[in-house]
Amino acid sequence: MSATVRLPRADGSWEQRRLADPARWQRPAEPLTARIAFAAAHVVADPLGDNVPGAPAVVDWESTLAFRRHLWSYGLGVAEAMDTAQRGMGLDWAATRQLIDRSAAAAREVGGRIAAGAGTDHAPADLTSLDDVTAAYEEQIEIVEASGAQVILMASRQLARLARGPEDYAKVYERLLGQVSRPVILHWLGPMFDPALHGYWGSAEVPAATAAFLDVIGRHAGKVDGVKVSLLDAEHERTLRSALPAGVRLYTGDDFNYPELIRGDGTHHSDALLGVFAAIAPAASAALQALGRGDLASYDAAFAPTLPLARHMFAAPTWYYKTGVAFLAWLCGHQPGFTMVGGLQSARGVVHLAELARLADDARLLPDPDLAAARLRAFLDVAGVPR
Repeated sequence: MSATVRLPRADGSWEQRRLADPARWQRPAEPLTARIAFAAAHVVADPLGDNVPGAPAVVDWESTLAFRRHLWSYGLGVAEAMDTAQRGMGLDWAATRQLIDRSAAAAREVGGRIAAGAGTDHAPADLTSLDDVTAAYEEQIEIVEASGAQVILMASRQLARLARGPEDYAKVYERLLGQVSRPVILHWLGPMFDPALHGYWGSAEVPAATAAFLDVIGRHAGKVDGVKVSLLDAEHERTLRSALPAGVRLYTGDDFNYPELIRGDGTHHSDALLGVFAAIAPAASAALQALGRGDLASYDAAFAPTLPLARHMFAAPTWYYKTGVAFLAWLCGHQPGFTMVGGLQSARGVVHLAELARLADDARLLPDPDLAAARLRAFLDVAGVPR
């Protein structure tokens, strides 16, 4: 086989590229200790399933769980059933519940760390009261806790629609935090990831929303392991993490600025819960291993070439980044086809995905260049791109 492929560029030009040999990424011999790091994992669709928009998800469970074992093998935790797994964008509650149970069982088998999202997406969109929202959260929290996974309290579209101010968010979250059996991760997902969450925490103004967020955390710090913030604003994250109560972590969700935020400023640092880590797991592991040794040069060298890839993958409309995660998983041989639940493989264009492949090659993240080139050629052929 040949690892050469002709790739289109956004400016209309073409590149004849021979894909590079992969870097020699080393799996950690011991658990990563420098930072806690979760990769938010995607789901692999069954290529023979009727995974069209609006249909119940048909999941390739073997490939989905194998991908999680791949992440654990590099020392990363798995953040399960999050927006990367297409919560609210093709993954229905029946499949989500199976996903949580199956992944938690797989985590126990290998000793892997796992946290899973609890939200309200199984409930009707037109819930009429905060009590209904709370009850919906409680149902999912019970399932996540029963699985053995740590709870990630996800943002709720129904709560965003019903809440009239910060006090309504406080009412719901304080009731939930009073019930959980062990500390949770609170997830603040910005509107660039889900427009329905505009104004979350009671204000469209980020400083006011942050004050409300901190107020809830401050009153229940013993029930909050950390907060996962996905606003793509590095300065806001630095300010927020310095204001958190002692012992409450900030898990960065900033896929644009994660190297500097995880590295820290000498006083504070961020841990990680990132969708991009699913796509760059070997490099992320290498960086964190280097950080644990105090080798900042190697940390920077491992992460630097992944940043252009991440910024391209999460380009607007950001909520379609999941398509790039699945595309790279296919190129890397982690799944049999480039299909997604809800038909979401159609959410990014050919040129965007070709550039993503180029950037993954620049970062030397394609483990089998011949396979990746063959799959790229097949993809471009089906798309009607001339060779």
